[in-house]
Amino acid sequence: MTNLIKAAALAAMSFATIAATVPMAAAEESTKIGTLECTVEGGVGLLIGSSKDAVCTFTHANGATENYTGNISKLGLDVGITGESHLKWLVFTPTGTELGEYALAGKYVGASASAALGVGLGANALVGGQAENIGLQPLSVEGSTGFNVAVGVSSLTLEPQS
Repeated sequence: MTNLIKAAALAAMSFATIAATVPMAAAEESTKIGTLECTVEGGVGLLIGSSKDAVCTFTHANGATENYTGNISKLGLDVGITGESHLKWLVFTPTGTELGEYALAGKYVGASASAALGVGLGANALVGGQAENIGLQPLSVEGSTGFNVAVGVSSLTLEPQS
């Protein structure tokens, strides 16, 4: 069983490395507009997927912040138990795109992978938003604790925090 866990963790980390290097879809020239940091609740992976609530802060390049609530779901292999995790993305949009307040609200979809055996790592590369022209590229790998292996498709839904 331990060798299976090690092999799954290695596969997840390899996938995470690949996902972290995927460029933003359909945008030849893009501009970094800030960073998005999320704290995701812990929970249980149910073999074919999971869904967890998140609290996120978007920090614009000029230093202004916006707060969001959301949900991150995974579809694919997701087995185990995790504690609270922390995700951080660079936020890109096509050069010249004008974004209003709370423009990150919407749904994002992309590839993800993570593994935890005590302490864990992972990555999620996502594209979406209101006009589906915002790219979230992993700035740092996901930090989590627990015992979990997850590889598949992730979706993140963000709503302005009231």
